[in-house]
Amino acid sequence: MFKILRYLKPFVVSIIAVVALLVVQAMCDLSLPDYTSNIVNIGIQQNGIENAVPTVIREKELNKLKIFMNDSEKNKVEASYDLLDKNELSKEEYDKEVEKYPSFKKEALYKLDTKDEEKIDSLNKIMSKSMARVSGIEMASEKGVIPNIPPNMDIWTLLPQMPKEQINKMTEEIDKKINGLDENMLTQSSIYSVKKEYKAIGIDLDKLQTNYIFKSGGIMLLVALVSMAATVTVGFLAAKIAAGMGKSLRKDVFRKVVGFSSIEFDKFSTASLITRSTNDIQQIQTLMVMLVRMVFYAPILAIGGVIKVLSVDNSMAWIIGVAVIAILSFVSILFGLAIPRFKIVQKLVDKLNLVTRESLTGMLVIRAFSTQKTEEKRFDETNELLRKTNTFVNRIMSMMMPVMMLIMNIITIVIVWVGAHNIDAGTMQVGDMMAFIQYAMQIIMAFLMISMLSVILPRASVSATRINEVLATDSSIKDAKEPKKLGSDKDGYIEFKDVSFKYPDAEDNVLSDISFVAKPGETTAFIGSTGSGKSTLINLIPRFFDATEGEVLVNGKNIKEVSQHELREKIGYVPQKGVLFSGTIDSNIRYGAENASVEVVNKASKIAQAMEFIENKAEKFKAEISQGGTNVSGGQKQRLSIARALAKTPKIFIFDDSFSALDLKTDAKLRKELKSEVSDSTVLIVAQRISTIINADQIVVLDEGKMVGIGTHNELIENCEVYNQIALSQLSKEELAHE
Repeated sequence: MFKILRYLKPFVVSIIAVVALLVVQAMCDLSLPDYTSNIVNIGIQQNGIENAVPTVIREKELNKLKIFMNDSEKNKVEASYDLLDKNELSKEEYDKEVEKYPSFKKEALYKLDTKDEEKIDSLNKIMSKSMARVSGIEMASEKGVIPNIPPNMDIWTLLPQMPKEQINKMTEEIDKKINGLDENMLTQSSIYSVKKEYKAIGIDLDKLQTNYIFKSGGIMLLVALVSMAATVTVGFLAAKIAAGMGKSLRKDVFRKVVGFSSIEFDKFSTASLITRSTNDIQQIQTLMVMLVRMVFYAPILAIGGVIKVLSVDNSMAWIIGVAVIAILSFVSILFGLAIPRFKIVQKLVDKLNLVTRESLTGMLVIRAFSTQKTEEKRFDETNELLRKTNTFVNRIMSMMMPVMMLIMNIITIVIVWVGAHNIDAGTMQVGDMMAFIQYAMQIIMAFLMISMLSVILPRASVSATRINEVLATDSSIKDAKEPKKLGSDKDGYIEFKDVSFKYPDAEDNVLSDISFVAKPGETTAFIGSTGSGKSTLINLIPRFFDATEGEVLVNGKNIKEVSQHELREKIGYVPQKGVLFSGTIDSNIRYGAENASVEVVNKASKIAQAMEFIENKAEKFKAEISQGGTNVSGGQKQRLSIARALAKTPKIFIFDDSFSALDLKTDAKLRKELKSEVSDSTVLIVAQRISTIINADQIVVLDEGKMVGIGTHNELIENCEVYNQIALSQLSKEELAHE
């Protein structure tokens, strides 16, 4: 899997951008519960009053608070508040202040002179304690529980005149009650005093509350929009990275496969290579999209959520721990059941591709033998096995979301249950409980994302291994490190020197001790019974296979010492089975010579005896050829394959039983044209029919991989028993004598 990740190297900048955007997205998502908590706690419960530090306070109320402050605290408070002096304000300024604070007409006000958050925090501790003490004194006074206070006497008139010891004693009694509250709860309890003061001043509390809620809501909306923009951009970049990686993988896999010899094709099978190039790479792309979007985001969200949860309330952190343990245990069981099936799924996809490809390719044979039911049964067996395996995996994985939702809902109930008791005990606020629920859901969702990633990871890992198998497989046919040039001294000469060949892992040679020379201007033919090694022999020349013993020389050079490209540029190859590509007749003929002139194309078609059927088509050379050449006959396919080789105008022609689908008349005409038009080239022909090679300059006779005769037709009739038997099986004695 890690080897595949090197394909992400061109996208490093995009990945860095994605990480940065995911950090922004996570920060936005983690900040939203805070705003929700503030709207409930501050906006709704506290009328938009954020702390126990009033922005404006009456002089007499401030004096009350200062009674319970030490000298240092008094100095801090006095330095932070400015007295609104009517004499120092212009009429416009005075009217403006009165409009905001109606009580300013009757009494002196102090206004907060700082927006420094740190100073406000330090003032909050001082003011909240003082307000709690003032509230305690007022409540005690109302109940008449303060000793030595005459009836109907204003406590605040008398209190400054009382001995310091008595004031301290009263303060200690009140502090015993408020010391059980944490700082947040103390602030919240002091908000009531601030609201009471604002009412007395004439401040519109409803407007204050509305402004706070709209302001917080606006910030939430802006944060949500930033998060959305980050999410969309990340999705775009993730898709771009995954698509680019998929493109590079497909390109490299295709290039690797194009360089494979027949040995590597036999190792993997065509169906498996198709699956690896399509389905397996698609699995990697899907993983990459999720990996880029989640692998960075989920940890950031989970860690950030844990930090936020601990900052809200430590006493309920155990709930998150239980949820995470439950999720991990469930996911582990799920993967233990599902992962082994993922490997089976990919192998079954290979098998299904193989069965489908064989059935479609051999459809005519299937119909001819009326074995449709057999093939349907064979397909259904593989298809049903794939369905059962996929169903098993999908059923297991489909359990994940419902169980996760169940865990999330149970956790929500537990948080509400525990949180309600904490709220009742005065140790927690409603908004904090709501924020805790949201953070818990974010943490669980982070683990859910990682779990979803883990669902795809095993299958993608299997796919990555299969792709790596292709990329790591070196072709058995390689160019020399310092390839030599073919040269032109013996242009077109082909020589086999004691050549033997056997397939990998085979015990016996397919070819043994083959030696001959093929010269320009001559036709060298190969004949022998089925399985005698004719096609294998000529496939050694373009290096589709490499000889295991001996040497194959072209232009006097060992073909293993020259580059494959230069070697194959010299050869016009016509395979045993005519292969055409989707396009037009013209594009197929020009396949090996893209820049061939119209004259060359016409001449090649004429020699190949293809002009007859080309001229009969309405679009002539522009006539469409369907995939695999299914819209032309076998003979037409062979003639176009021959024309393709001729248009290349090579020095060496190889015809691997390429005249088998032609009638005798067309065969004869083609060979006659070939003899006159390519007289300076080396022609190698593999044939089954004696009539096709009877006029060859030399005929090589093969039997069970060994060369049992070489010479002209007449020479072989006289001194080669194998050739004689082949000839007599096809022609009568009279015809042989005539020939």
